[in-house]
Amino acid sequence: MKIAMFGGSFNPPHLGHVEAVRSVIECLKPDRLLIMPAYSPPHKVMAEDTPSPEQRLELCRLAFADIPQAEISDLEIRREGKSYTADTLLQLHELYPDDELVLIMGTDMILSLESWYRPELIMELAEIAVLLRGVDEDAHVRSHIEYLQTTYGARITQLEAAVYPAASTEVRQALKNASGNELLPEAVYEHILRARLYDAKGNLDWLRKKAHAMLKPKRIPHVIGCEQEAVRLAKRWGEDEYSAAAAGILHDITKKLNTEEQLILCEKYDIIIDMSVPGMDKTLHQLTGAAVAYHEFGVSEAIRDAIRWHTTGKPEMTTLEKIIYLADYIEPNRCFDGVERIRALSYESLDAAMEDGLRMTMEDLQSRGSPILDVSRSAYNWFKMRREGLF
Repeated sequence: MKIAMFGGSFNPPHLGHVEAVRSVIECLKPDRLLIMPAYSPPHKVMAEDTPSPEQRLELCRLAFADIPQAEISDLEIRREGKSYTADTLLQLHELYPDDELVLIMGTDMILSLESWYRPELIMELAEIAVLLRGVDEDAHVRSHIEYLQTTYGARITQLEAAVYPAASTEVRQALKNASGNELLPEAVYEHILRARLYDAKGNLDWLRKKAHAMLKPKRIPHVIGCEQEAVRLAKRWGEDEYSAAAAGILHDITKKLNTEEQLILCEKYDIIIDMSVPGMDKTLHQLTGAAVAYHEFGVSEAIRDAIRWHTTGKPEMTTLEKIIYLADYIEPNRCFDGVERIRALSYESLDAAMEDGLRMTMEDLQSRGSPILDVSRSAYNWFKMRREGLF
């Protein structure tokens, strides 16, 4: 039996890793292919934001889930300490003494192999399959391979691998800058956001795609308008534009759910509510939407709270919270008496616009015989007293 081993830090595992594994399977046709996340790579210092070994193991499970031949091994993680390849191959040889071992590595690894711990043992225990990545480097790499074959009797196979324009270092930086999703398997990207790994921020195009799929089609223009208005207000008032955009995109993601479905989410996310309060059912989506945005899309607490109060408002709102409340209220698709006044006021004074918007909303609810939540009354009174200089 031929057992191939593909090791590394997988920090995180990206599409380059996935394509490399597919190339190995196509070229070598191993009976088994072990994906081996390192506990502690001996050849590099792990970045400060590196997830735990167990988290990287889970990311690998997600990254290679669609490749049946790939097996995720926790051998090095269970062993702990420095993950020396020589030690791993010795363990594998003891476990499978009659099987052929193949070590998969990239060109940078083959060029530094002599500096590894016990390189002679590595070349004795395993055939080495090198993933060549480009014409420019091939001549130098092939020359070094010939040197290892001559000097150590190394058994080396050269594989033509698909060139993928990504390295884990670049992916980690991209994630911090609200990009990089195109470099990762979808399941890996979703898990990174949910688990808040790498200080990742959801890519706005990706968030739009996800959010719009959760909406009724007729609501999508409103959400687009809310995002655009929120960004304009953020520019005017010096607020973070990414946060404004993300909150605008996600603010209505649970709006189409009925009351029963909303209550299921309340139970899932431990949201305490009192359904005996008149009007509570009309505002559940701001509670559940905030929870889904926070737990499933990994948004910040500031974005979560802006979504949390975008319908009712509250006293002492942050700038971002006021922006999302008002963007929802005045976005370009809104058309009602007084909206132009609130639009203009929103660019002159957020507090004044909040007071006026809350007053108009309560008057509208009262005219229709609909209940007004205490939090909205409190919010209006707070902004009114602030304007009157009472605090």
